Amino acid sequence: MNEFEIFLIGGDEDEKAVATTESVDGECKLTFNYRNKELSAQKLDFFAAFCVIREQLEADGLIPFCYGSSLNVYPSAMCRDMGSGMIAYKTEMGQRVSRDHLVNIFEQGHDVIPSSVSKQKEHFKQWLQSIE
Repeated sequence: MNEFEIFLIGGDEDEKAVATTESVDGECKLTFNYRNKELSAQKLDFFAAFCVIREQLEADGLIPFCYGSSLNVYPSAMCRDMGSGMIAYKTEMGQRVSRDHLVNIFEQGHDVIPSSVSKQKEHFKQWLQSIE
């Protein structure tokens, strides 16, 4: 079990949440605690579980400030299979990715571009087309 502290964009100043990851019956369970609330999702990988939780947070006008919520970050199929969706690639239009582009989805950096789930998925599709 791992815990990550994540700032929330759209909330009170310096508002944070705590994300807890664990394996349950061969699946990836993510629990997200904020504002005395608890959200939970269990999927085949942590990125998929995080997307479910992010969509619920979007209803409250909140976006987590971390790589997993960044417009230009998305896991490959191998990241999802081998790394349980805990790591993903930072992408740049027209550029292929390498191991140097890998980030933990719950970490943050100066280059995070906060995004909705739908915009992030669309950006990933556009990036795939840009490298064909």
